Amino acid sequence: MKAAVYFETGGPEVFRYEEVPDPVCEPGGVLIDVRAVSIEGGDVLNRAGGVLAAKPHIVGYQCAGVVAEVGAEVPDRSVGQRVVAVNLNGSHAERRAVLVANTWVVPDDVDLEEAACVPIAVGTANDCLFEFGRLKTGETALIHAGAGGVGMAGIQLAKRAGATVLATASSDEKLERLAEFGLDHGINYRERDFVEAVRELTGGRGADVVVDSIGGHVLEQSIQAAAYRGRITSVGSAGRDEYRPDVTTLRPANKSLIGIFFGAELALHHDRVHPMVDNHIADLAKGALRVVIDSRFPLAEAVEAHRRIESRLAFGRVLLIP
Repeated sequence: MKAAVYFETGGPEVFRYEEVPDPVCEPGGVLIDVRAVSIEGGDVLNRAGGVLAAKPHIVGYQCAGVVAEVGAEVPDRSVGQRVVAVNLNGSHAERRAVLVANTWVVPDDVDLEEAACVPIAVGTANDCLFEFGRLKTGETALIHAGAGGVGMAGIQLAKRAGATVLATASSDEKLERLAEFGLDHGINYRERDFVEAVRELTGGRGADVVVDSIGGHVLEQSIQAAAYRGRITSVGSAGRDEYRPDVTTLRPANKSLIGIFFGAELALHHDRVHPMVDNHIADLAKGALRVVIDSRFPLAEAVEAHRRIESRLAFGRVLLIP
């Protein structure tokens, strides 16, 4: 099979489009013919400086496709089924082998490319807002990177829950487009201090829940932007800023800082997470959840796809199509 691989971490230019051996279907897993790869923020970070599981390394958390082979111990999947799958790596390829527990069946009336974007981004947003953020009706949520996968999902979920939704983005154009997804107030972080903006928009109170996928200095500002007893969920380091915030600033206002890794929840609390993602896929089918695809690139053009994400120009998801 063909795959986008690399032998060392670095910029997008480390990718090579090469022939590699097909993955092996395990007894408790399935082999998938990949139709669409949703490039996740973690994929970009891992390519830039993560651990190589092998050489050549095939990066990638999430993809959707058609089951080509079913393991001997799997009773509830069949060849030809459409599924979306999650794993620690291996999505940037024509074929992928995963444990069946990390797959979800995609209904016939759901676009496979859109389904490829759901589990990680929407599941993460759900956990940041509700499982760990404990967002309630009438509260205010601040969501960073509103035009990204987690951000756009978070805006929709928070609005549906009856919250006032604030989000940051890098341009007024992006913020204007986010209004149709439920954004109440947009903050262009390139033009004004978002802490000041949040305070102004909330009458000085701050946000009850902050979803921070940026990290570093932004995370420290997110703590400042949170209300008394506010919950700040730290879910990424897209800013590649190694600065470590001063967590003592949490104490005076009884704020909470919570680190979130969706993969751990999927592994350790599968009985909660798997049906939750199923529900989001069902919402996609009935139009209660929307996915926006910014652009599609052939798998052979993984370099350009990753560059598109790093440009910060994308609005929605960037896909690779094998």
